[in-house]
Amino acid sequence: MTIKRLFGTFGVRRIANQELTPEFASKLAAAYGSLVKGTVAVGGDPRTSTEMIKHSVIAGLLSSGCDVVDLGILPTPTVQFAVRNYYDGGVMITASHNPPKYNGLKFVDSDGIGIPEDMEKSIEDMFFNENPERVSWNDIGEVFANPGIIDEYVNNVFNRVNQDLIKNAKLKVIVDCGSGAACFTTPYLLRKLGCEVTTMNCQPDGFFPGRNPEPTAENLEELRKVVKSTKADLGIAHDGDADRTICIDENGDFVFGDKTFALVEKDMLKENGGGIIVTTVATSAAIYDIAKEYGGEVIATRVGDLLVARELKDMNGLFGGEENGGLIFPDFVYGRDAALSTAKIVEIMAKEDKPLSELIRELPSYSSAKLKIECPDNLKVEVMEKIADATSEYKVDTTDGVKILTDEGWVIIRPSGTEPIFRCFAEAENESDAKKMAEWGISLVKENMKQ
Repeated sequence: MTIKRLFGTFGVRRIANQELTPEFASKLAAAYGSLVKGTVAVGGDPRTSTEMIKHSVIAGLLSSGCDVVDLGILPTPTVQFAVRNYYDGGVMITASHNPPKYNGLKFVDSDGIGIPEDMEKSIEDMFFNENPERVSWNDIGEVFANPGIIDEYVNNVFNRVNQDLIKNAKLKVIVDCGSGAACFTTPYLLRKLGCEVTTMNCQPDGFFPGRNPEPTAENLEELRKVVKSTKADLGIAHDGDADRTICIDENGDFVFGDKTFALVEKDMLKENGGGIIVTTVATSAAIYDIAKEYGGEVIATRVGDLLVARELKDMNGLFGGEENGGLIFPDFVYGRDAALSTAKIVEIMAKEDKPLSELIRELPSYSSAKLKIECPDNLKVEVMEKIADATSEYKVDTTDGVKILTDEGWVIIRPSGTEPIFRCFAEAENESDAKKMAEWGISLVKENMKQ
């Protein structure tokens, strides 16, 4: 397990103005700029600290000789789209689903993919050895703007689905953007596609007054009630930086991200006559079942959407994603994309002319359980090693953390790359086995933290 001092699963996240100060952000950006040496796009989500950090990032980039295009407040995939099409690199200021006090920096390469580990290591070396490159006064970069990028991105998504089909379906959709970056994209996209849209939490607000930015079942109680009481066809919710999409069906039931992934995977494989699907080791067995049925091949990576995206590019994959509602369409953006995910889901509902609950029922069915437990960052490696030793009698996959496979199902135990916690995610044929497996995972972390 490579120990990184700053970077997590994707980028660097810290508490704003505590560890993530203007000085910290500026130096990190200067280190990144020293490697990119080109034009860098910068965007952010609506967090209260984003403006402060964005100015610091721009200053750091300019000092390393980069030109900067300030894209303003917008979703992560919009920055990735912009970089892939126009620029040499990008920085997104976001802490994604983390609570309001956090913020972070996501760095992407010229393809719009999260930067590889060797680049992260070079940035960390420069950061800690105080030696980002600083250019002379006459080589300092310039700042530009690209005010049309959100419209361009939304239009591109719009053109990737069958608009007439969606318009004729007359779908009624409730959208909950959680006061995050999706406020600028999803409601406009769905209206443009001819859906009847009602919005909740669609005013950008870095305090996230309506709900926590993570789109979990608990945080989406209000959306579930509204979908049911208004007899809507669908509820859509996003995280803070609008790269994940969670659905609520017409009965107000929460649809787990792996179900959405399976639904879109099935459609993509049918449409393309097969293809390579890339996901992580923590994703449902349903993904493999569907691939088998529709001529797909599944490749599994470590957890992290940038790893999935890189593999999709390297293997010329058709589609990929994770079990958390993050879906990747590699011919468009090399990263999780909430807007295109939303458009695809309404297109599938229109094409099949079936309610979402029925489309989900038609998929292979497994039960899953997710639990988490606090663990200090400095103990994570030791605890992971002890768990690997303690479970060696089982069939184990150590691609990422420890995935234990039993006759009842499987559980993956892995340290979070963004928070001082361990996550345990289990899947089995039935709910009680899944819950039992997840609880067993938590007990293994507890036992091995004590020793």
